[in-house]
Amino acid sequence: MIKPLFQNVLVMVNGTDASINAVRYAVLMAKLYRVRVNAVYVVDTATIKQLTLNRIFIEEESREYEQSLEENGKRYLAFVDELGKAKGVKIETERRKGAIWSEVIACADERKADTILVGGSDRESTDQKEVGSTTLKSILLNSRCSVLVVKERMVEQLYKLA
Repeated sequence: MIKPLFQNVLVMVNGTDASINAVRYAVLMAKLYRVRVNAVYVVDTATIKQLTLNRIFIEEESREYEQSLEENGKRYLAFVDELGKAKGVKIETERRKGAIWSEVIACADERKADTILVGGSDRESTDQKEVGSTTLKSILLNSRCSVLVVKERMVEQLYKLA
């Protein structure tokens, strides 16, 4: 018998509309295909360290910015949890620190994800914080599982109907 393609998905959350749509997509997958859903938010300490080493940030600014990102991560993951609960789907959430792409891949490996969902948007979007091309490329090149870029335009409406 053939194993289902989707059993355990990991959604990368960064607070953008695109990443929240990826979460909604994962909730729909859970309802339709009975998949387990995990969500991860990564505090990008690698970039903060680079900014400090290049003297763009001073130590105090680095600490404040990291703390701000941690607080944002808590809020975003709480919202992700609410999105799942609203549709009867349990979402395991995790906040990590490091380089975004490597932490997403490590989390996927640890949780034995068979698919990583990342939010994407069409070229008409003005969402400037969507997954950076370098981050996405690194995830695509280094992931041991499939990567799905969610661009479904109607996902919010589909989520409401579910």
